[in-house]
Amino acid sequence: MADILIIDDDHQMRRLLTRILTGAGHSVREAKNGRDGVAQFHEQHSALVITDIVMPDMEGIETIVSLRRDSASVPIIAISGGSDPLYLRAASGLGATASLEKPFHPDQLLALVDGLLGA
Repeated sequence: MADILIIDDDHQMRRLLTRILTGAGHSVREAKNGRDGVAQFHEQHSALVITDIVMPDMEGIETIVSLRRDSASVPIIAISGGSDPLYLRAASGLGATASLEKPFHPDQLLALVDGLLGA
């Protein structure tokens, strides 16, 4: 399966996403903020990136823009919850391939990941 990078400042959300994705056979790397995520992506490109939008120390919009500079083709899923839906629309306008509003069902995430990876 694919190598997926998860960028989220919420440890529990990272663990949940990791459990869902590894359960589906993917390998997962985790980053606690956008700065760490972009650095990890520079070290080893992933097949797909999932990033939260509202984070300290380099928020998601800035993260998406930076990742797009490095790779025009990597699929990026923006996730956000409890914030203004404009954030997810802005993320899509600035380079996110898809978006999911928290909370979402694991099946929604897996269907989106599979669709973006062509599985």
